[in-house]
Amino acid sequence: MEILWWLIIIICFVLAFAGIIFPIIPSVLVMWVGFLVYQFTLTSENIGTIFWIAMAILTVILIASDIIANSYFVKKYGGSKAGERIAAVGVIVGSFIVPPFGIIIVPFALVIITELLQKKSLPEASRAAFGSFIGFLSGNLAKIVIQLMMVIWFFIVV
Repeated sequence: MEILWWLIIIICFVLAFAGIIFPIIPSVLVMWVGFLVYQFTLTSENIGTIFWIAMAILTVILIASDIIANSYFVKKYGGSKAGERIAAVGVIVGSFIVPPFGIIIVPFALVIITELLQKKSLPEASRAAFGSFIGFLSGNLAKIVIQLMMVIWFFIVV
């Protein structure tokens, strides 16, 4: 039975990283399921208060980093609030359209269209779309690093 529980934990961690490519998978939630499966099935002791506090803090940072990176780069490259929002929607929609490339192409195209509809020139709209692309990449890089930290910390504690 122990092997089954470890298999479930590993699958949760793999799914958490798959959530970076397929945003429909709730990465952080799946990661926490892995932690909780271990806590309630494989050990009789608490993993540790410091571990749980650190994971909560890293979870908040993980969620905030994606939002902050996308918003920052769309603004930095001249995008509007509508462009920021449509980029986020485009990532979700794009995960269903030609995955995994859709999560890059769809937001890019949607931001260009949104900015053009707001009477911006094609170069300005393209620049804002490029900002959404950079924001997406930097947010995903942050997710990878933070999730790796969480998994490594888990295995160190265990």
